Amino acid sequence: MQTVHITSQSDLPTVARAILNNLGERNVVALYGVMGAGKTTLIREIVAQLGSDDTVTSPTFALVNQYSTTEGRHIYHFDFYRINRLEEAFDLGYEEYFYSGDLCLIEWPEKIEELLPENAMIVRIEVDGEDERTFFID
Repeated sequence: MQTVHITSQSDLPTVARAILNNLGERNVVALYGVMGAGKTTLIREIVAQLGSDDTVTSPTFALVNQYSTTEGRHIYHFDFYRINRLEEAFDLGYEEYFYSGDLCLIEWPEKIEELLPENAMIVRIEVDGEDERTFFID
């Protein structure tokens, strides 16, 4: 497990690099944190570091957004906050995304925890202050 503490949003590139450097063969990243912890902001930085110019917004109502890198690779951004039943993830076709080999970044994974691949990267975000966060990357 790697722990990264930041004191401002300008330190997010360090966190994004740590996540990308620790992925290995994994392609699913589950981001845990309270509302306002910075999950979407971190995803925006990860997507940018992977060479995408796409606008990153939380897919709260659509459940999934797709971004593309300059090399033509896909990145999927999920937000399961609004789902009420696990069947909604099945209806979305989560398996096609999670097992596609493309990077999947998930907000509110606790809503679909039993569907996460065994090797999913877990990132826990702890809010330490207004701009301070501690990231636990496993």
